[in-house]
Amino acid sequence: MSGFDDREKNFERKFEHDQELDFKVRSRRRKLLGLWAAQQLGLAGAEAEDYANGLAALGLHRGGDEEEVEHIARDFAAKGVSHDRARIKLEAEQFDREARKQLGATK
Repeated sequence: MSGFDDREKNFERKFEHDQELDFKVRSRRRKLLGLWAAQQLGLAGAEAEDYANGLAALGLHRGGDEEEVEHIARDFAAKGVSHDRARIKLEAEQFDREARKQLGATK
């Protein structure tokens, strides 16, 4: 194998690794955001876990970040929680940093 081929394989491996790590970060962030939202909604224990897991699954199957924010905002409005979309997005950004820290990912 030539040096060029080795280099190409290394780039491919790095790309795959980066994609996998980004997926893990997004999944962890969604879970953390879901747990925070559940707490704001007054959920605890298994109910909070179910809510967070449902939110994480929603992000995998639908529109992603904006869909999550809209889902949480609707739930907050239904329960009278006063946090707006901007606050939810701020929390999501903080949880993204936390997820990266937990997984040893840098950005």
